[in-house]
Amino acid sequence: MAWPSVLRCLSTSNVKHNTVKPSYQNTPILWQPNPQDGPRSYMALFIQYVNERYSLRVNTYAMLHQWSIADPAAFWHALCDFCQVIISTPPTQIMSRGKKMRETMWFTGAKLNFAENLLRVRDQHTALIFASERGGDCVRMNYSQLYAKVSALAAYLRTLGVGVHDRVVGCLPNIPETVIAMLATTSLGAVWSSCSPDFGVSTLLDRFGQIKPVVLFAVESHTYKGNIFYHLEKIRELQQRLPTLRHTILIPYIDQNPDIRALSHTSLYSECFTENHQSLHFEQLPFNHPLYILYSSGTTGKPKCMVHGAGGTLLQHLKELMLHTNVFPSDPIFFNTTCGWMMWNWLISSLAIGATVILYDGSPFYPTPTALFDLIDKFNIRIFGIGAKFFESIEKQGLEPKKTHHLSELRTILTTGSPLLPESFDYVYQKIKTDIRLSSISGGSDIISCFALGNPLLPVYRGELQCLGLGMDVKIFNETGQAVIGEKGELVCTTPFPSMPIYFWDDPDGEKYQKAYFDRFPHVWAHGDYAEITPYGGVIIYGRSDTVLKPKGIRIGTAEIYRQIEKVHEVLDCLAVGQRWENDERIILFIVLRKDIALTEALIQKIKNTLKEGASANHVPAKIIAVPDLPRTINEKLAETAVKNIIHHQPVKNKEALANPESLDYFKDLEELKH
Repeated sequence: MAWPSVLRCLSTSNVKHNTVKPSYQNTPILWQPNPQDGPRSYMALFIQYVNERYSLRVNTYAMLHQWSIADPAAFWHALCDFCQVIISTPPTQIMSRGKKMRETMWFTGAKLNFAENLLRVRDQHTALIFASERGGDCVRMNYSQLYAKVSALAAYLRTLGVGVHDRVVGCLPNIPETVIAMLATTSLGAVWSSCSPDFGVSTLLDRFGQIKPVVLFAVESHTYKGNIFYHLEKIRELQQRLPTLRHTILIPYIDQNPDIRALSHTSLYSECFTENHQSLHFEQLPFNHPLYILYSSGTTGKPKCMVHGAGGTLLQHLKELMLHTNVFPSDPIFFNTTCGWMMWNWLISSLAIGATVILYDGSPFYPTPTALFDLIDKFNIRIFGIGAKFFESIEKQGLEPKKTHHLSELRTILTTGSPLLPESFDYVYQKIKTDIRLSSISGGSDIISCFALGNPLLPVYRGELQCLGLGMDVKIFNETGQAVIGEKGELVCTTPFPSMPIYFWDDPDGEKYQKAYFDRFPHVWAHGDYAEITPYGGVIIYGRSDTVLKPKGIRIGTAEIYRQIEKVHEVLDCLAVGQRWENDERIILFIVLRKDIALTEALIQKIKNTLKEGASANHVPAKIIAVPDLPRTINEKLAETAVKNIIHHQPVKNKEALANPESLDYFKDLEELKH
């Protein structure tokens, strides 16, 4: 398949690849691009494309990035054409800056449809493969079948009166029906928002209740770690407490014949496909038409509802998937994610390239600890994505996948969700596969994309993200707001980019939006990450800046502590917070120990010595306390702020945003924190 066709005539003989280690840099290189593969990458082809289009002499990634932020209108326009975005009405202006960063307008006058771009391929090659922890036969769907399903469901939604700007929501696992529902919704110009089915009623109402949906997609049950969770009662309560809800579409998942008599205005999913619809009308809408509503974690209050535009989301995802991740048509790509995490939205955009998207529902460690590696071999996955904590877990379990699996097609591993520890880089290359590009990526639901991520033209340095994203004018600001290199500070973006939220829901004057990103540094996006840009363009993430520890006024990222504790075999997991103490702050380290291990004085001293020798004396905690579990969000991120609030006797708002809220009980009124 010639996609995109513009690439067929391009040569990249003048592109230089930054594979030479700088003389001032002592961090080990773990991977370098193959001289044969680099020139065939989308990134190299894009360099050639912009050189020819604009008569440039770009020959390194650093030069390309500098051009992309110096002339953003030209860059985003070129990217749109290079990726062959389907636009029915061309823009009259690519970029129009506003007085405030968030007021910048992109592709003024342009009209497109997001779903049309994801359904551009309509042939017989595989679009979706679905597998679950329950085993059994996998489900395969080709692009032609996907188009037909979306067409029929969109027609059914029209009969329900769903139209432009209506909100349609899903309480669904990562299954093909979720993809079909999203594409059908967005084809109509309605707005899609989804959450994982393990969310409780209060958590769902905190989200869906704000955006007033008209249709709900839901499953009657789902499984996790072999346990079945039933949802009919939860659906009934949602129907009663969402006054705008007109209809519910129930997808049988475990029970193929659910009793829906207690539910009102409900159809079974199969009832949506009674007619054969051969064509699909895609509503043509402005570039900034609302597409998705994503939510903040909600651990510090009611979640913020971030509304993302169709054009900006599509451009960013194509840039990251094609150029930075190097996803080609028919490539099997996988990311272990729920439908409540932005990585699901990111993954599904791979359909616009013609990739084969592997969907998985269940625990990554069930029914065996090698479940996901079995998946890689079974479907010849080439791009594999997972939360960073996964590698810490399997290393502590003693897994060595390179000895048990062939992993022959695997060429890229993506990690996100938390900083990937340098020791996890070592583990991947020593125990999983040597010839692989390990790309730690970092961004968030706020931008539905990344600020820093991978690059097929650059080496992988131990413990670092490969580069800043194209078009993202990212800098590190110190305490005085000065940009620094080779120093830790606040990760900011100093100029606009298309995937900024178009607005927050129920924020007419933009006050919530302003407070979320622009209060710290006027007219500069402060993302809330504590990070460092290396002199050669790599990025190191040290954790969230709002959880930075400050003993004796010294700023310490929690990831710096977690990196050292990873070396302590007796410790399975840990969480560090700062406790106000004697007009200063002291570090408290909570740890989860392996089974049958006790927290002895000898082990405490071992932990302290590890931190002192591996980091500094300032990283040594004042207290080390063993707990049975640590609180995490549903997306597996440590809830450091929640623990900090608990130990300071402050309320933890919206506990249902946590996967295990009961774990917070362990941190209440600890005797060790009173002296």
